[in-house]
Amino acid sequence: MVARTEYLIIGAGPAGLQLAALLERDGRDYAVLERGSAPGTFFTRFPRHRQLISINKVNTGYDDPELRMRMDWNSLLSDDPELLFTRYSERYFPQADDLVRYLADFAAATGVRVHYDTDVVRISKDDTGFTVTDHNGQSWWSERLVVATGVSRLYVPPIPGIEHAEHYDTFDTDPRSFTRQRVLIIGKGNSAFETADALVEKASVIHVAGPHSIRMAWQSHFVGHLRAVNNNFLDTYQLKSQNTVLDGTVESIERTQDGRYRVMFRYARTVEKSRELHYDRVIACTGFRFDASVFDDNCRPTLVIKDRFPEQTSAYESTNVPGLYFAGTLTQQRDFKKSTSGFIHGFRYGVRALYRILTTRYHGENWPAADVEPTPDAISDAIIARVNVSSALWQQFSMLGDVVTVDGDTALYQEEVPIAYVADEGLGPARHRFVVNLEYGEGHNNADPFDISVSRPAENDAANAHDSAYLHPVVRYYRDGELTGTHHLAENLENDWDLPEVHQQPLAVFVKECLA
Repeated sequence: MVARTEYLIIGAGPAGLQLAALLERDGRDYAVLERGSAPGTFFTRFPRHRQLISINKVNTGYDDPELRMRMDWNSLLSDDPELLFTRYSERYFPQADDLVRYLADFAAATGVRVHYDTDVVRISKDDTGFTVTDHNGQSWWSERLVVATGVSRLYVPPIPGIEHAEHYDTFDTDPRSFTRQRVLIIGKGNSAFETADALVEKASVIHVAGPHSIRMAWQSHFVGHLRAVNNNFLDTYQLKSQNTVLDGTVESIERTQDGRYRVMFRYARTVEKSRELHYDRVIACTGFRFDASVFDDNCRPTLVIKDRFPEQTSAYESTNVPGLYFAGTLTQQRDFKKSTSGFIHGFRYGVRALYRILTTRYHGENWPAADVEPTPDAISDAIIARVNVSSALWQQFSMLGDVVTVDGDTALYQEEVPIAYVADEGLGPARHRFVVNLEYGEGHNNADPFDISVSRPAENDAANAHDSAYLHPVVRYYRDGELTGTHHLAENLENDWDLPEVHQQPLAVFVKECLA
């Protein structure tokens, strides 16, 4: 017998639970299939050393719950003030086991309908919808399919002999097993440096290798780049403590007769030919990728970025399989290494945007909107009020925006719309439309924010706000779909963009000129 439902979600991690909770709240017809025996089983294994890099700031000084969410990177969205991760840990970088407990409680409290221990082995599609088959032979049919599995497979680079290396998902994390050994770690991301930091006290020599430069999160503002909490290893390298970061390409790995490893390595910075290096252990910490193996050929989504992610439209829909949507960390294909869709604090808002897209497409609903007086002062006041508290715009900078549409004697304010979705006319055409988002200044990810010799606009410098480097609000005006004006609000140290002469009045003048 085939179980039939309108929406089928694969994966009961944070994204799957977030979407299911919204569907459950509004009485939609859906089901969730989860391979594990409980929610969030990915986090029972990862990160391997159990410390999350998603911050959990309990003491913010804010009373507004929306402002507190700016500093809470682990909570999902709900109407229940008790369902906050900050009640589960006071640690700034909490333990992964705390997140597992939280997700289990979130699933129980929201009553989401999850079928656990259900491993999807095949997905097919015909003109009516999708058929999903699990490992027990049970079939599930749905009109629309949402994949929220995350990047569940290791990304294995095409290095000859890589099969001889240990891998991040299975290697023995006990530092004592590395005592007095020479270790090569392949990769330059957080998993690689998390591993290196854990081995510093026991290994004799550690080399961390990769072909690309290290990107620091505090410089790029992309939280997936190397975080300070994982970069103690860099001190041991630069202060000459037997550890090294190798810039270049691992060309081959060979197991020798004595059980060690011969690695051929080509440096990126020199004209030297391949160099032979020797190690006791080699660990590949090269990231993860999407597993598309369960899809039939006629509904396998197009993959991009070294086949690591499914390609998506501005509505989080597969570009080649209609009705196939994605939620969670998979949606970072839309903002890869630029914003926050790969992390809970970003994709929780992307999931809510996806839900609103689904309800407008398939249930005849409109994007939630509030009426605003169609005057420059009222519109600018509404914008100022939102940018000073919104967590969604704060977290999903450059990706989600608020939209003010003016039509004659009416104006509608719509919150948290994917900016690319607006550009694709997802909200329909409009004579006058303002799109509001938060973003960093041009070139922000290459500048050293601690270099005081670099000239930049002063705080609250309205005249030079367009040169602001730090996160600040930007308002763009579209007339009949064409961009005709852009206004930057001056950056502010406390992120309070509400000074009358600096922020409010210049914005009202801009709105007035656009509508004139």
